[in-house]
Amino acid sequence: MSTPAFPASRAAVESTGAVFDLRPTTGSTNADLLDAAPTLPDGSVVVTLDQTAGRGRLDRTWTAPAGQTLAASLLVRAPLDDRDRGWLPLVAGAAMRDAVRAALEPVPDDVPDQVQDDVPDQAPDDVPDAADTSRASRTTVKWPNDVLVDGRKICGILCQVAADGSVVVGAGVNLTIPEADLPTPTSTSLLASGATGDASTLADAVLSAFWTGVREAVVALASGGAAAEAVRSHVRADCGTIGARVRLELPDGSVVEADATGIDDEGRITIRDQDGSTRGVAVGDVTHLRYA
Repeated sequence: MSTPAFPASRAAVESTGAVFDLRPTTGSTNADLLDAAPTLPDGSVVVTLDQTAGRGRLDRTWTAPAGQTLAASLLVRAPLDDRDRGWLPLVAGAAMRDAVRAALEPVPDDVPDQVQDDVPDQAPDDVPDAADTSRASRTTVKWPNDVLVDGRKICGILCQVAADGSVVVGAGVNLTIPEADLPTPTSTSLLASGATGDASTLADAVLSAFWTGVREAVVALASGGAAAEAVRSHVRADCGTIGARVRLELPDGSVVEADATGIDDEGRITIRDQDGSTRGVAVGDVTHLRYA
């Protein structure tokens, strides 16, 4: 397997003075960046198409075939308060959703610019038919940050705090795994979802868009005010969990079925229990239920 060049991603990262560390293979890009974080500038990246010992949320093992998946970790060092730091995992999920849908669902050339910019996730009947095939139609985020295509997981994200207080945002994206080789019936890849191009090309496009999206959102959060609120609104709009009937597996081992009603100002998913009471949940494993 030849080592990809990542021209767009490398150019974006290095233009800011950050470090772009491309590795032919590694155990975990998150572990690598956590170790090096104190010596690296904000925005630095560790990336590979061959990660052998990745970890996911809730300490799950994340394995992937060499050359068919992207593993990338981004260093975030920004003056964020505790609440906004808590939004980083959600911001990362929204940024990756945008990157994946751009790779899968390019807006048709004949869709007017104002329609491209303003198409909601669930377009009303009076939106022109051309807008129905826009980038917003297939991809969504399952709270807090699993990216789904047609209801199947294409990307997972894990945020970890480094020794110096910076945050490492790690992402794993299934690129060119064929349908028959996907690890679970509930997973997918860019290839299986209809994307064209080799793994290197797809990885560079996704990573450059993801890096830019996270960086822009972090700047907005740090700015506060309307800019920060726009970021939180974008996260909420991207979250397919809101409005769904869900099963939540909580850290204490209990399982709850409830209606997900929103994301509160702390970034928690808000649920309405069967008795009608509402509450926010900060940590839990979410399953979207097909039927209420």
